[in-house]
Amino acid sequence: MMLETISSLLMVTGALFMLVAAVGILRFPDIYMRASASAKASTLGVGLSLAGMAFHFAALEITVRSVAIIIFVVITTPIAAHLISRAAYTSGVKLWDKSVVDELHGKYDPETGDLSSRE
Repeated sequence: MMLETISSLLMVTGALFMLVAAVGILRFPDIYMRASASAKASTLGVGLSLAGMAFHFAALEITVRSVAIIIFVVITTPIAAHLISRAAYTSGVKLWDKSVVDELHGKYDPETGDLSSRE
């Protein structure tokens, strides 16, 4: 009974985080905000859902696979979001009109692809 409650709570919470990610993708105005929302919320959502599945089945093989998938998702999702955002920036995709700061403005050379750290 207790494991069912824990697994249900984890899976429902994970589903809610994935719902938040989906809403963020639909509602945010530019690709940079969308990538941020999807990376953060979906990573946590998938992790919680897989943890709930591991609690539900309570088998070593499933738990090991769930942990391996969680580690893989936690490592790859932020990297993928970063690379997608970087590709968008280098391709000239504009920031949202109401964005306050473009921290890369003047630091990125589109000809060479170099990014300087000068202030």
